[in-house]
Amino acid sequence: LMNDGPQGFRAPATLPGTSTCWPSGLTVGATWDPSLALQWGTAMGAEFIGKGANVQLGPGMNVARVPRNGRNFEYVSGEDPLLGAVMAPAIIKGIQSQGVIANAKHYVQNNEETNRDFISANVDERTQWEIYYPPFEASVQAGVLSIMCSYNKINHIYSCENFDSLTTSLKRGMGFNGWVMSDWGATHSTVQAANAGLDQE
Repeated sequence: LMNDGPQGFRAPATLPGTSTCWPSGLTVGATWDPSLALQWGTAMGAEFIGKGANVQLGPGMNVARVPRNGRNFEYVSGEDPLLGAVMAPAIIKGIQSQGVIANAKHYVQNNEETNRDFISANVDERTQWEIYYPPFEASVQAGVLSIMCSYNKINHIYSCENFDSLTTSLKRGMGFNGWVMSDWGATHSTVQAANAGLDQE
């Protein structure tokens, strides 16, 4: 059972009880404290497994590049790729220590919520590796088991059917051997997406 999201368990109306209102990812990132991030991830993982979920759709770790992005609050990296690369692995280790699969998201360059299904984040390779990839690369090194591709296009190709980002960079360059899932409604093809490296819609 997958459950959204990056800040805690989203309880369906059919599930009795309540869910903890955890601090946002950006709030945890602002502490610059990996030990606190580990505790946060561990506590969320315990709640997720206790409520029957085995995949937590989080943490979110995009680097904030557009101040008005409606989802910046979800992302532990804030504006700093190094901060994300330090904090995200701690959260992932905490979540996965409880028997719950963590899901690093939203891969990648998910900078705007407005027109998210149409916008293209056009970035050169050096900028990708220096600014956008470090939190995800560190998550791969920490053993994250799943990654969610984003709604946006990357250099004019949808993220979830982008061979360069999914296979060349993520699976080959970073050595990711878990599975890639799409965000809800972010898959725009079948064959192209599968051949690009998407594993689950």
